[in-house]
Order: sequence, then structure tokens, then C-alpha cells
Amino acid sequence: MTKLQTKAEQRLIQDYFDDLIKACDRKVSDDGIVRIRKAFEFANNAHLGVKRKSGEPYIIHPLAVAKIVIEEIGLSATSIISALLHDVVEDTDYNLEDISNLFGEKVASIVDGLTKLSEEFTPQHDSKQANNFRKMLMTLSDDVRVILIKLADRLHNMRTLDSMPPHKQLKIAAETLYIFSPLAHRLGLYSIKSELEDLSLKYKHADAFNQIQFRLHNQREKRDYLVTEFIRPIEEKLHQEGVEFTITERLKSIYSIWNKMQTKGVSFDEVYDLLAIRIVFIPKPNISEKRQCFDILSLVTDIYKPKPDRIRDWITLPKVNGYEALHVTVMGPQGKWVEIQIRTQRMDEIAERGFAAHYKYKNINDVENELDKWLQKIKEMLRNPESDALEFLDEFKMNLFTSEIVVFTPKGQMVTLPKNATVIDFAYEIHTELGNHCIGAKINHKLVPVSHVLQSGDQIEILSSKTQSPQLTWLSFLITAKAKNKVKQSFKLDRKKHLEQGRKIIEDQLSKFNITPSSDTLKKLTVYYNLTNKEQLYTQVGMGFLELDNLDEVLQTRRENKLAKFWKLTFTQKKPEPEQTAKINKKTPFILKEDPEETNYSLAKCCNPIPGDDVVGYISGDEHIIIHKRNCSEAMKIMSQQGDKIVTAEWTKFKKLSYLSRIKLSGFDRVGIVNEITTIISKQNNINMRTVHFDTHDGIFEGDLYLYIHSLQDLNELISRLMKIKGIDNIERIEKIQQ
Repeated sequence: MTKLQTKAEQRLIQDYFDDLIKACDRKVSDDGIVRIRKAFEFANNAHLGVKRKSGEPYIIHPLAVAKIVIEEIGLSATSIISALLHDVVEDTDYNLEDISNLFGEKVASIVDGLTKLSEEFTPQHDSKQANNFRKMLMTLSDDVRVILIKLADRLHNMRTLDSMPPHKQLKIAAETLYIFSPLAHRLGLYSIKSELEDLSLKYKHADAFNQIQFRLHNQREKRDYLVTEFIRPIEEKLHQEGVEFTITERLKSIYSIWNKMQTKGVSFDEVYDLLAIRIVFIPKPNISEKRQCFDILSLVTDIYKPKPDRIRDWITLPKVNGYEALHVTVMGPQGKWVEIQIRTQRMDEIAERGFAAHYKYKNINDVENELDKWLQKIKEMLRNPESDALEFLDEFKMNLFTSEIVVFTPKGQMVTLPKNATVIDFAYEIHTELGNHCIGAKINHKLVPVSHVLQSGDQIEILSSKTQSPQLTWLSFLITAKAKNKVKQSFKLDRKKHLEQGRKIIEDQLSKFNITPSSDTLKKLTVYYNLTNKEQLYTQVGMGFLELDNLDEVLQTRRENKLAKFWKLTFTQKKPEPEQTAKINKKTPFILKEDPEETNYSLAKCCNPIPGDDVVGYISGDEHIIIHKRNCSEAMKIMSQQGDKIVTAEWTKFKKLSYLSRIKLSGFDRVGIVNEITTIISKQNNINMRTVHFDTHDGIFEGDLYLYIHSLQDLNELISRLMKIKGIDNIERIEKIQQ
């Protein structure tokens, strides 16, 4: 029996719909409003009685997505209708034919692209997330509105993520950071990108998010005063010149602040570019926008001195996602650096709404062509039959580069590439055959090797030879997905042959140490190299992508770790029987206990977590869990591609065993400083030194210490004590550890 809506629910739904219609005011024709109303009534009927996890009627979600589509992205009636209907085919008895008959083929095509796959993942180790994404991109290559609506869908899901269980929150947040946020950036949707990143951080690292939010709130009054003082002389100058403008402040997003603190190893107080001032003006007719932007830049630098290396001209050469502006960093009052962004109204709309805003401005075909070229690359990747879903997702992620360089062919043609691209990347960008036969290049008339990293402004002449062919070593320095894909293709002609070769190589190597290739041994190797299964291990070795030079060390390390110096993981329930991994309760965290008897887990080599770190578990095979730090890039990749195999994990107290950790120190050298450092370490309980190495040069010292510790708390206490030593400037924990 169908459950009817209560009067309160009907009022709530009507309020949401009224808000949507209000957002459409003057942007959608009367005919469009009629079609939108029809789509709403159809969707409301289809989802009748269905509730979201939050308890709201399900129709609230499509209505909220449709509002984002019109208000925050700026799409029109067809997209709004598609947003209202985006879950109808998946969640109700209606099919695409019904949608096509009622609302037309175009809406049906977009809804098809937005509809998730209902089947379980087909290849044994592929996540259905990756397959869904590939299917969605197939439609994207024909109609970019699919991905724009999908981003709106993801944004509303992130805004309402509170109602989901913790392991689902982690999976969705990681997937958002890995794919959807870079995708929003690539399509020029700055506001949506920033909000997706902030919401992802809120669920992945709640403490860090709350601390930064609190610090920003505390400094608001002081910041407002600084902004008022800073912009007053600029406003006066612009008024004198008769410029019609608005000045606003833009605070760096919480995620951007956190990311800078992580990557640069700085504290909140050391993030100097928290604030940016944005000048948006209405250009005068018959004078070029570029010239007027530079005139305003000149007025600003007459008042405040600019930082010479921080002037960015995105007007002469816009970013690939269409972004145009002039950026300059100037020295403001009280010795603070402040970034100023100068844009016209048109540039500002494109910066905030991205791709969708391009349709309003027909004079920027160059930018549209750049986006067309990008969509063409996606089509090429989709046509590659060799690429499985997970590999495809990696390749796609590589195409979402955030920093670009501009280089030139010998004839002056401009080519845009990701930062750190090499000669080979450029060669493949021009033509596959040129890449296959590349032996080097002449850059600005100087001979360079194939691995040479390109700089913006380089003019490149590729040198080739018919005898040259793709080399496996190229994969270690290639940057673009296209180049990596082409090189891999040349070595993937016979996957079965490589698998057999890999099997033989591994068996031969193991026989040298009198070890049989048992399932347990292969599982240890698979886990050590962060692979999914033994077939992948065989193939990687057979193709030459993986060397087994340190095989004895790998297996020896595993044996030693069983005895000591390794944290053990157990679960709250009884030890699982074979084939029981599917029954693991993902809704409750796994508890990591100090129990040397348990061997059904390992700590990831890529990030080396220790007790106290925020961690997640990845179910890698029968009865085996790999523990990663939550902010580990490898863990983010796994969570975004195979979120169905992720479990939350928590530490208990650890007192008996110790684990190897590494810290680096730097500061000003003085007599006795090394002795002070080692004395503090030796006096602190629960910490022992394995290796201590100090190096001094020109009055500066650097220390590299390997320590056995019990928990993150012990490590933080030690770092806090060491920082009080006179002369020490910086201490950082290093994840990469040589066992």
C-alpha cells in the first residue's frame, strides 16, 4: 500500500518548489516553467512515499539539485527538468522510454547519463563506482550538462551527509576529493569546488576542520578592520578615475588552508595568503578589457608595492578552464601580503559559474575550443578497450590537472600541458607516432633528453628516429594520461603472456630462497606492493612495471614483524572464518588491539600509520585488512574507487609493543645541541632510538631520527619537548620509512 504524504510534508515540498520557481525568474521562459512544473509533478508522483536517510520526502533531493543547477551553475529549463527526473529511472518503475515520451529525447539522454548502474560490479575486483563513473562520462562526451548536473547532485549529497553512517561518509568524502572536486575545478566551477573540498574535509578530518573554522571566526573582527583600512585608498583612486566597480574580500577556503598546512608543513599562523581582495568592474565600451584591467593594476601598485614574482596574467593566456583575471600580491598595512584579483563582470561570472557561463559570451571561442579538446581526450580514453574501469579512473584523474604550462611548437602553435610535463608528454600530445619514436628534443635550440621537464614559454622541436620504440622507463617520469596510456598499450598486446611470464619470474625468485609460492606468500607480496590480487601481481612483474630486487627483505620483514615492532589488528567479533569477509559489519568501527596473535592485517607501507593516527581499513582479500592513514593519497584513491571495501578503524591503548617512526629536524647549529636532543629522547618513557644521523653545514644542522614509539601521543609529546630546545627551527614526521 502506497504511503501518502502528510500535510506538513506537502507544505515542505511546495516551499522547495516555490523556491525553485523563484530562482527561475527571468532566466527561464514561460514555456520552460510549464515544462518544469510538469516534470516536478511527475517526479513527485514517482517518488511518493519514499524517504531519504534524513527522514525527508525523497523529492526534496531532486528539487534541491535543480535549484543548484539554476542558481549556482546557471543552466536552463532542459537541465532543471533533467535534475528533477535524475533518480526516477533508477529508483522507480518508470523507464527511459517513459521519460523520452513525456519530456523528449534530450532529457532522456541526460537522465540516462545520470542513472547509476543497478548491477553489482562485473569484473571481480572492479568497484561499481568506477564503472558508474565510466558510464556517466560516456554521456558526458556528448553532453557536458550530464556532469554539471552530477556535480549539483554530489554537492547536495555532501550538504546532507550527516544522516549517513561513518564508513559511508568516508567513502563519499574521499570520492568527492579524488574526482568531483578536481572535475568542478576543470569545468571552472570555483564556488562548487571550494564547497565540495570543505565538506569533504569536515567528514574526513573533523577536528582539523573545526579548529581552522574556529580560528577564522576568532580573527574575523581584526580581519574586517584590516580590509577596511586596505581598500579605502583603492576605492578613492578608482572613484577619481570614474571606474564603476565593487570590491569584495575572499577568504581562503578551510580546505585550502588545511592543505597548505599539510603540504608546506606550516602552522595556521604561517599561512600568509588567507585573504584576497577582488575588484570586479564594468568595462567602458570601445576600450579592450585587458587594457582596462592593467590600468587598474597600475593604480593599485601606485598605492601598494607589489611582490615582483607574484603577478599573474590570466587574461593574455586564460587557464584551460576559461578563468581570466589579473592577480597581484602587494604589501599591505601592518606588513601583511594581500592578493588582489582584478576582473570584469564577464570574467567574474565565468570564474564562478565556469563552463555554463561560456554560452552567454560567444566571443570566447578559444576557451570553448580548449574545453572541446579536453572532451575529445576523454572520448579517446573511453575508446581504449584495454583499460579496465579502475585504470580508466586513474587516467581520467590525471587529466584533471590543476596547474598548467603553455609551450609552443616550432611554428608557434600554442600547446597546454600539465605542470612538470616532459618532452615525451609533449611529443604524444602532438601525435602518437611522434611520441613512440621520440629520442629527445631541442628546446630554445638546446639539445635535451626525453625526460627533460618543460617550462612555460618553451619552444620545442621533437627529434625522432625510426629505430626508437616506447620504453618502460618512460613510465617513471610521464605526467599526462595520454602518454602513459600509449606507452602501456604498447606493452599490453598480450596480457595473458605477461601474466605467465610474471608467474614464472616470481616462482624462480622464490625458489632461490627455498620458498614455495603458496597463497599466503603471494598474499604477503600483493599486500606489500599495494596491489589487489595475485593476477595483478603476476601481470605487473611480467610487464616489467614491478621489480623484485628486494624480495628477500620483503619476506624477511614480514617474518620479523610477526614477532615484534608491529601493531596488531583484531576485530570486536570472533576471528573470522574463511570466506567471512563479506559478513563484516562495516557500520561499526574495527578496533585495533595490541594482540600479537592476530595476523590478518598489515600497516600500509605508503603512509606507515601508528597508534593514534586517523586510519581506515581496506579489505584487500580473504581475512586480510590493510590499514592506511585517512589523509594518505593511496587511501583516498582506494576509497574513491572501491569504497565498498572500506571499513572505519580505531586504536585502543598500546603499551607493550613499539613501532618504528621517523622524524626530521632542522635548525641553527651550536655546541651541545645534539647532546640535548638525544638526552630528551632517552629520558622520555616508551621511546627508544634505532638510528640517529646529524649533518651540519654553514651553521645549519639537519637531523634524521628513527625511533621506536608506542603511539602518536608519545610522538607529539616528544616533538613538543624538542621544539623548546634553543636553535631548533622545524620538526616534521616523515611517512616514508626504510625498514
